[in-house]
Amino acid sequence: MTLVAFDFDETLSQSDPSILLGREYDVATEMRGFLEQGVRDDIDFETSLQERVSLLEGMPERRVEAAFERCSLRDGVADMITALRRSDIRVAVLTGSFERAVEAALEQAETTVDHVVANRLVIENGAVTGGVDGPVLDGQKDGPLGELAVADGVDLEQTIAVGNGATDLSMLRAAGTAVGFNPEPVVEQYCDVAVTSVRKLHLYFEQHGIIDTGER
Repeated sequence: MTLVAFDFDETLSQSDPSILLGREYDVATEMRGFLEQGVRDDIDFETSLQERVSLLEGMPERRVEAAFERCSLRDGVADMITALRRSDIRVAVLTGSFERAVEAALEQAETTVDHVVANRLVIENGAVTGGVDGPVLDGQKDGPLGELAVADGVDLEQTIAVGNGATDLSMLRAAGTAVGFNPEPVVEQYCDVAVTSVRKLHLYFEQHGIIDTGER
């Protein structure tokens, strides 16, 4: 059995849930600033995440949902996920982003995965508290990947990680196969293969017998 673990932001989705939340709550400029600091490594992922979430303190839950409902998958992703699961491949989304954003995008595309590992905004009395909890607070994904592999009875060498950014490095380096999706230069050097589109990623899975095309 094989487990494929995908990053979400800029991989399965073109949208960044943090930016969508920022636009909804009129803090998009500040939100983007913390994201860019994280990309430049001026601050670590955990600090960036906490600072971004603190900007949302007091945001009504209904506006959070409105923002997440605008989160969508890239064209072709739903078909690719369906093809993987029909081929008896376990599929996971492993992200430092927000669980509800991933769920909303999957629901909109009418597709499902086996696992979603993501963080959660803390909401009390109908509003964001400014807190966050979850399994990827530090941006390290190798631990959760290993836990999923054990849960699914998959050897780590039989896992495939797909991601693009620095926060995906631990997952990419731990997986049996590392696939970069439009990877940043610092990430590409650790990838076994790099692709530039969902179509090419789907084709890679077919060519390597991961997606069963029915041809023998």
